[in-house]
Amino acid sequence: MANLSMNKPGRSMFAIAKQKLMPVVIINDVSQAEPLREALKQGGIFTAEVTLRTPNALRIIQIMSEDPDFCVGAGTVLSPGDADKAQSAGAQFVVSPGLSIAVVDECDRAAMPYFPGVSTPTEIQRARDLGFNELKFFPAEALGGAQYLKAVVAPFHDMKFIPTGGINLTNVDSYLAVPQVLAVGGSWIVSEKLLVAGDFSAITSLTREAVAQMNSHSS
Repeated sequence: MANLSMNKPGRSMFAIAKQKLMPVVIINDVSQAEPLREALKQGGIFTAEVTLRTPNALRIIQIMSEDPDFCVGAGTVLSPGDADKAQSAGAQFVVSPGLSIAVVDECDRAAMPYFPGVSTPTEIQRARDLGFNELKFFPAEALGGAQYLKAVVAPFHDMKFIPTGGINLTNVDSYLAVPQVLAVGGSWIVSEKLLVAGDFSAITSLTREAVAQMNSHSS
């Protein structure tokens, strides 16, 4: 097994930590890749996780990654093949709903930052033993929300987490108040409804609103 120090420092980590918000995007229309990227940028967000849940996700990652000012990652990475294809498409980091040793090995080989998902102290400790410092915490709201997260991560003061799943503007502050939270992942900014309507101005407005909320929390 390779050296498993998987959260490689770099542009992706910096971008996620700086904006404290990572939009989670489910998108299949290739023609929407560029306007979506521009809508997010106009709203003040320069990174996003595009999930591999649609047939055209890799092509969309490729298009969005063509902008050097935008950092795009691949979500729902379930296998080494997913990780390899995501990196070839231009993804700068990969995210999984759980922790896969096979994906760990592939990402280590490719020097690709990897954020596996965890939900229990046992899973967190296992990931820590493998050399991870930053983890996805999923599904946050279904598990019990920020109160559960705070209790579960309390012993792991040297680690950081990106909670996702059911987070929105009404509860995001409670997550950001947890010291170990690096950033939050959210799908409310790029909803299916807005993509179907092609309403990129609304996506920009929601992005600006979210950025203002993040900045307010940081001030």
